[in-house]
Amino acid sequence: MFPISDDNPEPGVPFVTWGLIAACVAVFLLQYSLPPGEAELAVYHYGLIPGVLFGSTEMSDAPMPAWATLFSSMFMHGGLAHLGGNMLYLWIFGDNIELAMGRVRFLLFYLATGIAAALTHAFLVPASTVPLVGASGAISGILGAYLLLYPRGRVRVLFIPFPLILLRTFYVPALVVLGLWFAIQVFSGFMNPAEEAGVAFWAHVGGFVAGMVLVPFFKRRDVPLFHKAQPKVFDARASGRRGPWG
Repeated sequence: MFPISDDNPEPGVPFVTWGLIAACVAVFLLQYSLPPGEAELAVYHYGLIPGVLFGSTEMSDAPMPAWATLFSSMFMHGGLAHLGGNMLYLWIFGDNIELAMGRVRFLLFYLATGIAAALTHAFLVPASTVPLVGASGAISGILGAYLLLYPRGRVRVLFIPFPLILLRTFYVPALVVLGLWFAIQVFSGFMNPAEEAGVAFWAHVGGFVAGMVLVPFFKRRDVPLFHKAQPKVFDARASGRRGPWG
């Protein structure tokens, strides 16, 4: 199952969510406008390297303090698929969380959960010299918040069976979609040593848990936890879908 939109309308315009997507896309375009050698060097300069953060490794030509890469690493990505997957999840789930918190608190929440995710990974591999990049840690925090705020929200998912001719979409409660996603991250984290994994699964876990812990302190007072979403009225020809594919 692959989420492609949700049916959880809230009044308001998610300017911060749009801005974060635009910033990540802009940084990605800047990365890949560089010559190959400079693009790789940029990842090492602005990605989070645990060994540099904790002082076991030095980088003589670092353009910024190691702690600052906790922020810069959130806006870099390792490829088009990496960027596209992250931005899709941010588009689907970020708007509801922004509107439930307000713009300033949402931005602070996003950064805080991104830092929590990065530190989770860094503490597990404190001597690693492999850069960590991507918005997925912060987006995992959004998913954790969404699970507590809208567990009964309807998420439209794409089911990809074999053969592919049977492609179809249907709605699933957010509790199922996000609960399954979290379970996959935990399972993958145990099955793939953090030193060797190409994906920082424990960063996802750390961000998700941070999102669940922090959401009661960042949400507006009039927004309850475990809110029952009110989907739009729709039919098969004109559904009230939201998201880039909706």
